[in-house]
Amino acid sequence: MSSDLTQDPEHEDAPQGESFEPLRRAIGERYLQYALSTIMHRALPDARDGLKPVHRRILYAMRELRLSATGGFRKSAKISGDVMGNYHPHGDAAIYDAMARLAQDFNVRYPLVDGQGNFGNIDGDNPAASRYTEARMTIAAEALLEGLNEDAVDYRDNYDGTLREPEVLPAAFPNLLANGSSGIAVGMATNIPPHNIAELIDASLHMIKTPDVRDETLLNYVKGPDFPTGGIIVEPRESMAKTYATGRGSFRLRAKWEVEDLGRGVWQIVVTEIPYQVQKSKLIEKLAELIQTKKVPILADVRDESAEDIRVVLEPKSKNVDPDVLMNTLFRNSDLETRFSLNMNVLIDGRTPKVCSLKEVLRAWLDHRRVVLQRRSQHRLEKIDHRLEVLEGFIIAFLNLDRVIDIIRYDDDPKAALMAEIWGRDVPRAMTEKDYVSPLPAPEGQGELTEVQAEAILNMRLRSLRRLEEIELIRERDALLEEKAGLVELLGSEELQWVRISDELKETRKRFGKDYGPRGARLTQFAEAAEVEDVPLEAMIEREPVTVVLSQMGWIRAMSGHIDLTRELKFKDGDGPRFIFHAETTDKLILMGSTGRFYTLSAANLPGGRGMGEPVRLMIDLPNEVEIVDIFKHDPESKLLVASNAGNGFQIAEKDVVAQTRTGKQVLNVKDDEKATVVHRIKGDHVAVCSQNRRFLVFPLDEVPELGRGKGVRLQKYNQARGAQGMLELDGGLSDLTTFDWEQGLSWTMGGGNTRNEKDMTQWLGKRAGVGKAPPHGFPRDNKFS
Repeated sequence: MSSDLTQDPEHEDAPQGESFEPLRRAIGERYLQYALSTIMHRALPDARDGLKPVHRRILYAMRELRLSATGGFRKSAKISGDVMGNYHPHGDAAIYDAMARLAQDFNVRYPLVDGQGNFGNIDGDNPAASRYTEARMTIAAEALLEGLNEDAVDYRDNYDGTLREPEVLPAAFPNLLANGSSGIAVGMATNIPPHNIAELIDASLHMIKTPDVRDETLLNYVKGPDFPTGGIIVEPRESMAKTYATGRGSFRLRAKWEVEDLGRGVWQIVVTEIPYQVQKSKLIEKLAELIQTKKVPILADVRDESAEDIRVVLEPKSKNVDPDVLMNTLFRNSDLETRFSLNMNVLIDGRTPKVCSLKEVLRAWLDHRRVVLQRRSQHRLEKIDHRLEVLEGFIIAFLNLDRVIDIIRYDDDPKAALMAEIWGRDVPRAMTEKDYVSPLPAPEGQGELTEVQAEAILNMRLRSLRRLEEIELIRERDALLEEKAGLVELLGSEELQWVRISDELKETRKRFGKDYGPRGARLTQFAEAAEVEDVPLEAMIEREPVTVVLSQMGWIRAMSGHIDLTRELKFKDGDGPRFIFHAETTDKLILMGSTGRFYTLSAANLPGGRGMGEPVRLMIDLPNEVEIVDIFKHDPESKLLVASNAGNGFQIAEKDVVAQTRTGKQVLNVKDDEKATVVHRIKGDHVAVCSQNRRFLVFPLDEVPELGRGKGVRLQKYNQARGAQGMLELDGGLSDLTTFDWEQGLSWTMGGGNTRNEKDMTQWLGKRAGVGKAPPHGFPRDNKFS
């Protein structure tokens, strides 16, 4: 439908000013406007000066307040207030946060704001309120603003049309890459790491000499990102080359560390630089958590001994630990190693977002510098023309001084009279050539004075009527004529323009290179990531004997040492012992639930034996309604025989039941009315099973298949009978099973701890899935083998 009511006959009677259009189109158009506004005016930086509007307005407002790098400080509240009132009609908190970030040397490679007071720290603490801090510009910010007085860039109206603000800054160095940028827009984002200015300028100089330079060649100059917090980049050069060529990728960044010798073979690791944008306090919290949860057992302690510099001390569990093994483990489990993503999505011409390569970004900045040079040169040329016009008038006045004085003294309108007079330009000089430092040619011919010249003559001071002033005027004229000729030649030659830009870049490199102080040199170094062999958890744990105790109510603990298994232990009221066995801290423990799901625990992570322990269900995702069938030490070389109460089961390699997560691993599938009953480590070549109704069967082990997961095969057959409510139920069900060597016979534990051995089991030998016979004489009445 038309949105114009005069063209829509269906809505002729609608109130004036209302619009009728499909909701989909209305929302689409308005959302598109919002998206474009977010992209251009908030989220993405300009490739030319590397700034977003809020940062550009902050620097421009500080310039208007005359907060130079060598001047005084002003309250941050005053600065953010001026920015908000004059140029950026948003919240003052957001403006102050943006300004505070420009002052943080751990966030910005070349800070643009010089802050006085608490502007936050690398621990993640927030800056003080704006009324407590003061700020001024740095020399880097002044370098970005150089040329604003010389018509170097275009200006536009501010939000209410009362003031003017620059659309972009002249930017004497490639700030986009030097300080980086990050932002999230509608449907797109940007993330650019900081770099070293000297390297960027070297690459730019090479691009001026070789405009069609390849992307890979630029890496000979731009080695990679240069983060303000230092660190070590371990990303391969090939990967970085691809990242810079496509504008997308990531860099692998590690903390810088060293081994500190404490004598007598004792040592500790000192971290002196941490990865970019990692908060030190959260990093230490994570390292402390690794110690508490024993995820890195070879780490004993972490201490923050930082003052102005970073100093995080890592203490190993033992002096026999390999430092490289410890650090590589921490790199995998903490933010001591991070990946910084690069997404070079910028406004390449101030309006169009584009993912650019390193070469494209540098080219956009160099083209901008050429425009700035042309505009500044043209502005200077206009100033020279104006000054030459004034100087010409002064010289005429000196050559006709008596007539000028007469007109000023006696004429009612001296300005009009000066302009109407025909002035001679060939009046002989009174002084000889030797009285001048250099010959001074006099203007020739006759002519009239312009309005500018007449005004300048009238504003001339009497003390300037000295003869030597004429000499200075002619010298100035000659110098300006020479400068004008140079500017005209510069504006007419592209080659000369690039030569001038190269000279300016060299001066900038000198200002922000080694002479810039400690931050002028490269801070982030490069290294190859040494491939250290993965060390299993068991190898990092100090091997100590423990006794594992699991109570009837599911409380587990690890008592130090191998205690007497018959020793009486303390339990909670109503609780008692169920499983108790010897193990070592390096062991994995396997627990089987009645659902047929297996869980894995580390003996090193069990609670100590001083108390009653902790519920095992808090360590693994074992539901309350699920019973614990068994728990035992893991032997990766063994095989298990698992079975349900329905008499189904199979063999499985014990290493295949190890679970990697808290949720466990489903192995034996059972129906809702069934449950897993037995897990037995295989030792022998025959299987003996006993049912709940005391039916005993022996059959060869090789009749039981080996599976990875499933229901299994029938081990013993049970009859069905009618239950109390008329439902069909199993008459019996599997009670227990074991394995044994046929040659040695079967042994079982009897009452009183005695063991009985039955050598000849031929009487009970049958086929798998048979019913079986009555058990041997003396077999326990609970139908259990042990």
